[in-house]
Amino acid sequence: MLAYNDQSLYGVLKELGIIDQKELDQALLESKGQNTTLYNILLTKDLISDENLGKTISELLSIPLSRLSEISIPNDVLNTIPEIVARKQKIIAFKKDKDGLHLAMANPNNLEMVEFVKKKVGLPVTVYYATERDIENAFPLYSKEVTVAFDEIIAKNVQQAKGVEKAEPPIINIVDTIISYAYQNKASDIHIEPLKDTSLVRFRIDGILHDIVNLPLELHQRMVTRVKVLSKLRTDEHQAAQDGKFQYNTQNENLDIRVSIVPSTHGEKIVMRLLSERSRQFSLLDLGFSGYNLVKMKTAYEKPYGMILSTGPTGSGKTTTMYAILKLLNKRDINIMTIEDPVEYEILGINQIQVNPKTNLTFADGLKSILRQDPNVILVGEIRDNETADIAINSAMTGHLVLSTLHTNDATTAIPRLVDMQVEPFLMASTINIIIAQRLVRKIHTVCRVSREVTIEEISKELNETTLKKAFSNLIINKEGKKTIRIYQGKGCQLDHDTGYEGRIGIFELLIIDDEIRQAILDKKDASTVRKIAIKNGMITMLEDGLEKVKEGVTTIEEVVRVTKE
Repeated sequence: MLAYNDQSLYGVLKELGIIDQKELDQALLESKGQNTTLYNILLTKDLISDENLGKTISELLSIPLSRLSEISIPNDVLNTIPEIVARKQKIIAFKKDKDGLHLAMANPNNLEMVEFVKKKVGLPVTVYYATERDIENAFPLYSKEVTVAFDEIIAKNVQQAKGVEKAEPPIINIVDTIISYAYQNKASDIHIEPLKDTSLVRFRIDGILHDIVNLPLELHQRMVTRVKVLSKLRTDEHQAAQDGKFQYNTQNENLDIRVSIVPSTHGEKIVMRLLSERSRQFSLLDLGFSGYNLVKMKTAYEKPYGMILSTGPTGSGKTTTMYAILKLLNKRDINIMTIEDPVEYEILGINQIQVNPKTNLTFADGLKSILRQDPNVILVGEIRDNETADIAINSAMTGHLVLSTLHTNDATTAIPRLVDMQVEPFLMASTINIIIAQRLVRKIHTVCRVSREVTIEEISKELNETTLKKAFSNLIINKEGKKTIRIYQGKGCQLDHDTGYEGRIGIFELLIIDDEIRQAILDKKDASTVRKIAIKNGMITMLEDGLEKVKEGVTTIEEVVRVTKE
């Protein structure tokens, strides 16, 4: 078993030539400067995918690779290694058969740990390499099914809380359990809603709300009070909306939670937004940018000035895309500043400013202040008004790279939206580098993914036949002579709450402001005309990008239709 370190990984990647030599050298330099691993830098900078990097390290170690995300792990096998040990040592037991226990390790050279496991289970152990990210993503498997967990854990606390005049400890446990399981199940929001007879807890997972558990109504107000105390809100105010935030400590991170409490018919409703740093640790590749779009993105963000705009409705991943670009640009020799509402998580080396209406620190005023701070790159969380639009565009024109977001349905409608904000067409034409439009679709759960053949007629209710024939050029002719295509879906299993989906990925369209588009903007052409020119010049639409992901078995036609037809 060979040892591996940054230098040996660098040597193998250099020999393979799969990463540009200059970028590889820079990555090694940055890993030393930032006191992190070459593995982390390579993934952060989108130089290689986690899977391909895993294959490279596996070959370097001469140890087989395990992709935990693509296999189903029985609970009895998983629990062979206690969760606390698995997390500390970064190991996962994933299979048990006639050959013994199969163990995935981020550090297969930890022979002490291998011997410990052998003695503990009394079986031979076969060691596999798995990437840190793959192992990290497997830890939530230790959680029980959410509803089962609530039945077991909360039941005891509910009994204690009922009829007890001062029931602080049980309520603390109940709220902690709700937050903990929401985090473990990668929920973005927690809703606690008072109904006529019960208090309903719901989690938003992969963009869809799921009913989780009904709690006795008499506990609801105590939970509201507990959340108010954590968020430093007024506990004696029940008729007005209140907003706050607090931190919750998990095993992986200090989780920032944004709180909104509003009065409703049956009491106060709580919504908690979980601002997890883990949910922002994505590269552009992880976010769903395909090869053809990655090249366009790189060209845009490597320009020293101009504007990059991300558009789409609330919850479409615009901010995550902006953060992914910021991480790529984040170097010691440039000054990056942001003005956000809210600052969703802190990035080391970047100066971030929080909008504060109480002190009149708006996007526009904050942006004016930033311009006096000698920035190279500026992120404006959102362009909401004419003044912010004007300052942002002028900043991009005067030698700054400006990143921002805008609420429009597609890339081309961002242009008339800016015109509505009194931005002159000649300023847009000369400053905008690229406009990104995006949506998030749920990914098929790999563990329970199956494929099937369907006829064009069967799915032409969702999309017209011409679109389908264009996207699926490799049509199959079945025995009846009908044109069919192969599509994928998840059967649904315990791990994905019987939905057949796990996680989300972006579908994108990228509008490059080339000479022809620039002229169309100057001529004040409407959005549909600009769109036709862009498609003629090679723009892949969101629908086409989505259908490409359908062909690859990443998502379903239903998902793509759901988000593009909104």
